[in-house]
Amino acid sequence: MPALLHIHDLRFAHGGRIILADLDLHVAREETLVVVGASGSGKTTLLSIVGGVLSPREGRVCVLGEDLAQLSARARDRFRADHIGFVFQLFNLIPYLSMQDNILLACRFSAARRKRIAAAGSTPLAEARRLAARLDLPANLLARPAMTLSVGQQQRVAAARALIGRPGLIIADEPTSALDADRQTRFLDLLLSECDAAGATLLFVSHDRRLSAHFDRVVDLSALNQAAKEVAS
Repeated sequence: MPALLHIHDLRFAHGGRIILADLDLHVAREETLVVVGASGSGKTTLLSIVGGVLSPREGRVCVLGEDLAQLSARARDRFRADHIGFVFQLFNLIPYLSMQDNILLACRFSAARRKRIAAAGSTPLAEARRLAARLDLPANLLARPAMTLSVGQQQRVAAARALIGRPGLIIADEPTSALDADRQTRFLDLLLSECDAAGATLLFVSHDRRLSAHFDRVVDLSALNQAAKEVAS
């Protein structure tokens, strides 16, 4: 399959410290990939660059054929809203909004997501409710403020928000770190199933190598990142 994500000679530094150096990575369309590495190894930085939140000092990052370095900050924001779904480690829900409204936020910021839902013969509200049910979020919680939900429920709301409107790339930053093994497995099975149904590529990062068996491919960030090798030497 052609690459959905193409990274070549990526280099990023912050505060005088080189975090990522000479990094190459290719991820195929509809592939599920987990990038493993210790805390502080640059995993979150890598996701922020792929999502267009940070800009690298050098190198090329292409998502869905779009070279992010060639886009203005505003255009990167628009591209991210339309084509990339984020599941953050701390979920980043708006606490006073309901579960349903948190899921719908992604559609409020993206006409492209709304169009893809309409093309599938549905509506944002119906899709939000479908995803909630698919992710084991009871209908009687839809009106509940996010702050009143359990950690596991908030995690699944964040996943539904990322998935709604079928973005091509889902990025997940250690969203299972606060869960026990059984809940980790259940969440990953649901997330992978929905990515497969939507034809989405999943880029997942974790420090927990036990999760590797769930994914098509496993990459150790320290094996890709020349900055890590320079420090080790």
